[in-house]
Amino acid sequence: MLRGIPAILSPELIKCLMEMGHGDEIVLADRNFPAKTHAKRLVRSDGHGIIHLLKAILPFFPLDTYANKTSVAVMDVVGNDPTPEIWDAYQQLTSPFSLQKVERFAFYERAKQSYGIVATGEAAPYGNIILKKGVIVDEL
Repeated sequence: MLRGIPAILSPELIKCLMEMGHGDEIVLADRNFPAKTHAKRLVRSDGHGIIHLLKAILPFFPLDTYANKTSVAVMDVVGNDPTPEIWDAYQQLTSPFSLQKVERFAFYERAKQSYGIVATGEAAPYGNIILKKGVIVDEL
């Protein structure tokens, strides 16, 4: 164990986040997402919601300021499905970045190219989110 690391972040997830480089993407997938089918690297985070994971990840994970329009992406709704309420929380947590809405099958293709997919227990429909890693600018 280490101090200061939220318990919700498993060693496997921390390792995945640390291995990622600038421009790499990670998908936090809801419980209905075909994570195993699409993942190069699959991290299990069953039982956890994405909002709680975002709150734990984002203090350690810089979003890409060079790609503002694509740094945070969600799977767009299909047809007349309602706009997911969870997107409001995502927007608050990732502000000042905007949520890019990606068509469902394009989202799947982007997920296949991501560094990794975190399979969560998120129950919200269209709860999937992609984060693009930015640059660490802290001095040692």
